[in-house]
Amino acid sequence: MNRFKTSKFKNTTPKIPKKDGWVSDVRGSSFNSQGNQIKSSCSFVAFNTDHAGGGMVGLCSVDPGPGGKWAVTHISCHDDQVTDLDFSPFDNLLATCSSDQTVKLWRVCELGQDQPASAEVILRPNEGRLELVLFHPTASGLLAVASARGIQVWDTNRDKALAVLEQHADLLQGLAWKADGSLLASSCKDKNLRIFDPRVQLTAFKCASGFQTNKDSRILWVRDDYILTTGFNQHRQQEVKLWDSRKLNSSLSSVSLGTCNGTLVPLYDPDSSLLVVSGKGDRVIDCFEVTTSEPFLSQVSHCLSDASMRGIATVPKLALDVGCCEVMRVMQLTESFIIPISYQVPRKAGQDFHADLYPDTLGHTAAMSADVWWQGANKQVERVSLHPDKRPKKKAQSFFATALLCGKNKEEPSSSPASTPSSSVAPSRSPSSTSGLSSSSLASPSQSSRAIQSMLGPSSKFRHVQGSVLHRDTHITNLRGMSLTTPGECDGFSANAQRVAVPLATAGGQIAVLELSQPGKLPDTALPTIQNSVNVADLCWDPFDPHKLVVAGDDAKIRVWKVPKGGLVQTLTEPECILQGHTEKIYSIKFHPHASSLLVSSSYDMTIRLWNLDTGDEVKKLSGHQDQIFGMAWSPNGKFLATVCKDGKVRLYDPRKSTEPIQQGPGPEGHRGGRVIWVCDGQYLLVSGFDCRSERQLYLYSTKSLASGAFATTATDVSPSTLIPFYDPDTNVIILTGKGDTRVYIFEIISEVPYFMECSSFHSSEPHKGLCILPKTECEVRDVEIARAIRLGKTTIEPVAFKVPRVRKEFFQDDVFPETAVWWEPALTAVAWFSGSDGQFRKISLQPKDMTPVSEAPKEAPVRKYLPSSVYLEEKTDEQKKEELLSAMVAKLANREDPLPQELYEGVDEEEWDD
Repeated sequence: MNRFKTSKFKNTTPKIPKKDGWVSDVRGSSFNSQGNQIKSSCSFVAFNTDHAGGGMVGLCSVDPGPGGKWAVTHISCHDDQVTDLDFSPFDNLLATCSSDQTVKLWRVCELGQDQPASAEVILRPNEGRLELVLFHPTASGLLAVASARGIQVWDTNRDKALAVLEQHADLLQGLAWKADGSLLASSCKDKNLRIFDPRVQLTAFKCASGFQTNKDSRILWVRDDYILTTGFNQHRQQEVKLWDSRKLNSSLSSVSLGTCNGTLVPLYDPDSSLLVVSGKGDRVIDCFEVTTSEPFLSQVSHCLSDASMRGIATVPKLALDVGCCEVMRVMQLTESFIIPISYQVPRKAGQDFHADLYPDTLGHTAAMSADVWWQGANKQVERVSLHPDKRPKKKAQSFFATALLCGKNKEEPSSSPASTPSSSVAPSRSPSSTSGLSSSSLASPSQSSRAIQSMLGPSSKFRHVQGSVLHRDTHITNLRGMSLTTPGECDGFSANAQRVAVPLATAGGQIAVLELSQPGKLPDTALPTIQNSVNVADLCWDPFDPHKLVVAGDDAKIRVWKVPKGGLVQTLTEPECILQGHTEKIYSIKFHPHASSLLVSSSYDMTIRLWNLDTGDEVKKLSGHQDQIFGMAWSPNGKFLATVCKDGKVRLYDPRKSTEPIQQGPGPEGHRGGRVIWVCDGQYLLVSGFDCRSERQLYLYSTKSLASGAFATTATDVSPSTLIPFYDPDTNVIILTGKGDTRVYIFEIISEVPYFMECSSFHSSEPHKGLCILPKTECEVRDVEIARAIRLGKTTIEPVAFKVPRVRKEFFQDDVFPETAVWWEPALTAVAWFSGSDGQFRKISLQPKDMTPVSEAPKEAPVRKYLPSSVYLEEKTDEQKKEELLSAMVAKLANREDPLPQELYEGVDEEEWDD
């Protein structure tokens, strides 16, 4: 007889406000991901945005501020697109995941305050691009993270993956926790839905065919053991299905909606059993009531929004306005707005609290800690009343602060089901950080910050490095006719401290040589050039002779050109010498870092040859490659040569001892290009390449064991151009960008986990054709400039400075500027190197004579921001207080003896009236 029962929500009506009630100043993300693009807590709404080119999350309040307007702020979260986000149900903790393979947890501050510049926690699941994040519904500090095919359950307090579940057969599309947090359900492109018990087994204990097509699907738990899925049927119609998780052989009910390509996103309110569904790119929003008996899905409303949907989220029940009988609120993210849609039951509002519409709802206090859940407990979150007079006040406290300031024993489990994560969890990551704390004393701010820093791991001093293009007066403009067809193994152009060489697209392989000391607009007439006679395959300046340019051509020859002092004043047609030996086109050329006139080249004939430029002779030929040689690099000591090849191998040569590689190991999976450099004093090889999905990756190899493969990797983005790395051995900072990119990545490489420490990126306004790093002596150390680069634009050559923000710039920052090697002076000759000698550069200090090192700077005395309390709390007798009060009153009364201002004004003479 349930079908004849009247539902109190059957007349629920959606109310869309006028446009002045929408959240404006919004740029909804056009990026397509498995996430909902928008999530809400009781206080905040967070959403994906295209603001500043990606990697940002927008933030606004749930309710409008004074004047009915919303203030929108932005947090720079990731270096790549944010794919999903979720609020913790227990505090204002926001989790974000991204294509950069990281999950970050952010402590969101009250609007009007500065939002955090860095994340509280960074998780690295190492499973490629991440798609979904989902907080556990009952346990604190527990997070499910989904990649393209895998799911991991993380304890964020300990930065540890508790479970790594079985990989899916295809792309994972949806993820949902059961209401009690015991089970995890997923939907997949292989048309199956799976149910996991992460604490019992890593494989799905139930798997059933749930969808008729492999188009996007979503999944939710509803009404205890029931599962709701959305997808597409065989007629490509959007479809909603209800399942009993105890018997997945067939669905209980299904509802087909219109034919549309948009992914159907479901939102469910467990208190009212109302279900809202809307398709991405659609304007239609449908509302159903879910029951466990026929009819299982009853339509309540059908409304048409004013804009197409990019994401949708529900507002938690404790944030609703019960005074107007609001039972559900949906925040719809569009291209330019967030539209709040209020679902209200038509009753007399503003008088009585309608208890039948508002059963007790889930509170904000976690039922247990992650440890207790992992041990097998299932506890429900305590429910609270929605009556305005009985609502609890939410206490949002960082679990880090709880962990640091509580005095519990490490092994002591949480005894209260409503307790927050115990203090034992966080200190277990860094026991020494909390030594000395007792239950009766709190950590000082400095101790707390040190403990938090210890838990978060190492932090780069260059993380806030700022790249900026120097003033236009230093630019060379009106550069025309650049060659855009240089091979991928070529950097596109070459620069030293004095001049820039740029290949031109004109016939004869012409090369423009421009003086950096002569900025300005180039004339419209033809410039004097180097006539290479064949197309340029690669080019580079001699590091020890700023006038010598070496050019590899398509004709398998290497030409050496001598540029006169002061630059080119007439066209050069005859090279200083020509090196011949390769039988096919040359890939790339590199100078030896220590020995003068020693050049190495790689070619399509799959050989590497060493040349003595003084004699013009080929001295050595290396073999062992089976395919195209993408890149090569000399070791810092000049003894070894590393290569990365299209055959999927990374090789290491000792050219003076053997013509065959002394080591080799597996290289990048992709075969689109690669580069290699030595880092950390020659301990590691860093290789930039592509994975099997054409995503750009960075790989770190130990030079002692290439056969074991890369021991650390990190992803950047998806782009067709190979990342070209530039390494500064003084700071261990690596700068990477590709030809045609607008972004320059910056990492600090360290010899411990996490190895790659990402710093701020530099973004240019338009794609560049290449980037070259200049010698360290070109940096302005007074401005804490750690690197100076030359950026080749479409028609310009621009210097770019990379600076570290520091406060006490009047001192020389000796922690950033150690003594640097004089690598522009040779340490030995090519003949001496081939005979077995090894050179070493001398070092010089970059410290100006009139600057004191910051390590020797006097310590600044702390400035007290407030007056001592004695000033405000000075004890006074009653007689003193009476005298002060009497004096103040007498002073005011004394002013009455003064004439009023209008009494000082003179009137008009009577004679003037006659006029």
